[in-house]
Amino acid sequence: MNRYERRAEVIRKAEAGELELDAEERAIEESFERGEFKSIPNVEAEIERYQEAARATLRKDKRVNIRMTSRDLEAIQLRAIEEGIPYQTLMASVLHKYVTGRLVDKSSH
Repeated sequence: MNRYERRAEVIRKAEAGELELDAEERAIEESFERGEFKSIPNVEAEIERYQEAARATLRKDKRVNIRMTSRDLEAIQLRAIEEGIPYQTLMASVLHKYVTGRLVDKSSH
């Protein structure tokens, strides 16, 4: 099941009242129900500010050509298929996580 199919399934379950929350989601829901979430002033301006930051972050304005082994490219393409995204998007995501210090080496944990 790709990410679009998973998203559609979650929406279907939510609409049917069949969605089960995990522990973190239940904690958020309970916090909301206790009134612990507060609105911020001028929410529309804040939403626009964050949307513009996201657009600036995600804007792809440079093209890069690299050489790599066929084996590595095939492995990336297979991983992208598993994730349900284009392989170029996966590669860009991995590089972005690396340069922002968010790429985690699971083998070292």
